Amino acid sequence: MRGWLMISTLALAPLGAAQAEEAGEALGDAERGERLYRSCIGCHQVGEGAEHKEGPSLNDLFGRRAGSMEGFEYSKGLKRAYSDGMDWTFDRLDVYIQNPKSLVSDTNMDFRGVKKVEDRHDILAYLRTFSASPQDIPESEPTALAYNVELSPETLAIVGDADYGEYLASECITCHQADGDDDGIPGISHWYEEDFVIAMHAYKQKLRPHPVMQMMAGRLSDEEIAALATYFANIE
Repeated sequence: MRGWLMISTLALAPLGAAQAEEAGEALGDAERGERLYRSCIGCHQVGEGAEHKEGPSLNDLFGRRAGSMEGFEYSKGLKRAYSDGMDWTFDRLDVYIQNPKSLVSDTNMDFRGVKKVEDRHDILAYLRTFSASPQDIPESEPTALAYNVELSPETLAIVGDADYGEYLASECITCHQADGDDDGIPGISHWYEEDFVIAMHAYKQKLRPHPVMQMMAGRLSDEEIAALATYFANIE
């Protein structure tokens, strides 16, 4: 499946001090975010002289095309996100650092995410100070706190019916191979059920950028998504 929108990467100028402060205040507490970010710096450098490490540098992150930094070898998932035309806006970054695999299935960013909303927003406020001013980047509302893919405990607690999931999966496996092989399309077999559910709701809420998957997920009820998650998690 190919992406439908191609967006050129922009050359972004750094924020001035006043703009950085304004952006940080709108998103969260940038000063606190700097302290929280110390646990990330081993993989992702930011600021003057930042280099790629285990992950790419995060300078000019906001508004940047996913998977677009030169000199860094991205995962297959982020290469697909690049082909799909996904750019890093606040709402997508919020979802990604909450649970990376909810937004990019085959990411190499192997951690369970930042669960507290306040912590995520403070980290993003800090990172925002290393990107261009809002009027210079392609964000509809760059300083707005957008809706993210956090789901209610009731939705996450739905116990899926594996037999029903197998029935529903007949349409899924026309593209996704049941044995989990990846031939240009990400495998979905043996995912954690919660990751599968969150990913499908991210498509349903149009946070994950793929028009076919957005359409497919939009047709499914919460119970049907849970059934598919249970079936694919335990598929033989």
